[in-house]
Amino acid sequence: MKLKEFYMDFTHVTDFFKPLSLLFARLIVAYGFYTPAMNKWSDIEGIAEWFGSIGIPFPLLNAYMAASTEILGVVLLTFGLFTRAISLPLIVVMIVAIVTVHLPNGFSAGDNGFEIPLYYMLFLFIFVSNGAGKFSLDRLLFGDKN
Repeated sequence: MKLKEFYMDFTHVTDFFKPLSLLFARLIVAYGFYTPAMNKWSDIEGIAEWFGSIGIPFPLLNAYMAASTEILGVVLLTFGLFTRAISLPLIVVMIVAIVTVHLPNGFSAGDNGFEIPLYYMLFLFIFVSNGAGKFSLDRLLFGDKN
């Protein structure tokens, strides 16, 4: 068997994992946003005060916006509903987190750097470009084929 034929056969077999990989990725990213979202909601005034202390304008409004975006993201990513749409504001939340909190600490997650938010942005970009996948409400309701 030629290398090209082998590789094409291998590629065909691995295509079967795409729906599961998108499902697992959505669930892991949703889970990752759950605790920060719930922490924000449990002390929204404290979060607003902290946002103000790090220079975020309109801290109370932005605390509510971040918390709402994150909890909505948890729900929508879990069900694979409006996945491409919710991924965009979640990317914005990650950009703000990187710029205001993580960037001064460098890359490493161990130093509270921007490594983890960057990974979240990468996964969210994958959802924007690939959709929720076969196992999603997007597919069931809208016929999103990816």
